Amino acid sequence: MNTGNITTSTSHGHNGPGFAVAVSAPPHRLSVVVPMYNEIDNVKPLIDAVQSALADYAHPWELLVVDDGSRDGTGAELQRHAATVGPHIRVIRLLRNFRQTAAMQAGIDAARGDVIVTMDGDLQNDPRDIPRLAARLLNENMDLVAGWREKRQDGFALRRLPSMIANRLIRKITGMQFKDLGCSLKAFRASVLKQVRLYGEMHRFIPAWLATVTSPDRMTEEPVNHMARQFGESKYGISRTFRVIVDLVSVYFFLNFGARPGHFFGAVGLAVFSLGSAILGYLGVLKLLGESIGGRPLLSVGFFCVMGGLQFLLTGVLAELLIRIYYDGDHARQYHQMKMAALPDNEGWHA
Repeated sequence: MNTGNITTSTSHGHNGPGFAVAVSAPPHRLSVVVPMYNEIDNVKPLIDAVQSALADYAHPWELLVVDDGSRDGTGAELQRHAATVGPHIRVIRLLRNFRQTAAMQAGIDAARGDVIVTMDGDLQNDPRDIPRLAARLLNENMDLVAGWREKRQDGFALRRLPSMIANRLIRKITGMQFKDLGCSLKAFRASVLKQVRLYGEMHRFIPAWLATVTSPDRMTEEPVNHMARQFGESKYGISRTFRVIVDLVSVYFFLNFGARPGHFFGAVGLAVFSLGSAILGYLGVLKLLGESIGGRPLLSVGFFCVMGGLQFLLTGVLAELLIRIYYDGDHARQYHQMKMAALPDNEGWHA
C-alpha cells in the first residue's frame, strides 16, 4: 500500500503551558466528539474546559459527549451539567458499555459539522489544541490532522510502554508512519471520516481506515499538549497490546483484500490445491510403476490438501458475494442508544 509522506508540524502552537496561539480558518462548522465511560469526576471539568477553549471560536461548534453505558452516574451528570451550559452541548447515552470504538462511532454518526474533532474524556487531551488542529486541516486542505503527544504525562510501564509497542506494530503492518497513533485528539474532514465504519477496537487504526478512501498524502501530524490524569482511573493497560496484535490481522486483511477477498482466499486455495495435486500425481506415477501407495501417509496429505484447496476457493467465492452485499446495503450499527429529540440542522450550535 502506498502510504505517502506523513508530515509533522514543528510548531507546537503554544507560547508556553496554557497559552494558545490565535489561528484563522475558512468558514466551517465544528463538531467535537468525546466518548466517556465511568468518568463522573471529569464531567464538569471536561465540559467547562471545552467551553472555555472554544468560547471565542469564530465558527459555529457543538460538543457531543457519548456516555458509553457508565455505571457511576456519568450519564446523568452529563445531562445535568450540559443543561446548564447550553443546547450546543449534546449528550448521547448508550444503553450499555459497547467500548470506546462504538462510542466514538455513535458520536461521529450524530455529528453535524464539516470538521469533526475526537478527544478522550479523561482531561489528558487539551481542548485548547482544537482550533489549531481544525485550522491546519482546512488551511492545508487535509483530511486528517492527528495529535502527537510529544511529551506524554503517563506512567511508563502501564501506558507509554504498551503505546510504544502498539505504535511500532501498527507502523510495521500498515506502513502508516505516524508517531502516535494512540492519541485520540484528531481533526477530520467529516465527509471523508463518515465514509468508513469503526468496529471492534479499531479506533486506534483510523488513519489506516482513512487510507482506504483518501490519499495518505492528505494526512499529517501536529504536536499537542498532554496532561496527567487528575480524576478517575485509566481504562487501559498492558493487555491493550495483545488486543492490538489481534486487530492488526484484521486491519492488514481489510487494507489489502477488503474489496477483493476472493484474491486472498483464491491464492491460498490454489497454492494448497496445487500442492495436493502434485502429491497425488506423484503417487499416481508410483502406482503405475507397480508400487503400493495405500498405506503411505503422503496419500492422506495429498487428499486433504486437494480438499482444503477447494474449500479455500469456495470460501473466496462466498467472501466476494458477502462483500458485494456489504457495499450494496446499509451497514448495521454496532451500538444502541437512548432516543434523542430530533434537532434542526440550524439549531444547537454555539455561535
